[in-house]
Amino acid sequence: MKAFLKEVFRRFNSQPVDRIIQIINPMLRGWVNYFRIGNSSRCFGYVKDWVEKKIRRNLMRARKRGGFGWNRWSRNWLYNTLKLFSNYRIERYQV
Repeated sequence: MKAFLKEVFRRFNSQPVDRIIQIINPMLRGWVNYFRIGNSSRCFGYVKDWVEKKIRRNLMRARKRGGFGWNRWSRNWLYNTLKLFSNYRIERYQV
């Protein structure tokens, strides 16, 4: 999954962030739904943070600035305004 996301971020580096989000959201949704049942919360947390950093980096590069923009954009803004996929909940297997 991370290799696919790296390729998307590399290939669409000059595209607007909303286009990148439109491309990665279906893949993230499918990947999370596939691995949702089980003990994958640590992996989900890693991927969620990694994607968020890449989106923030892309936003800052578009403004010709360095850093990640931690003070500029809140996590809620990324998920509510940009509609970045955020449903990384796991479900326990029920017998």
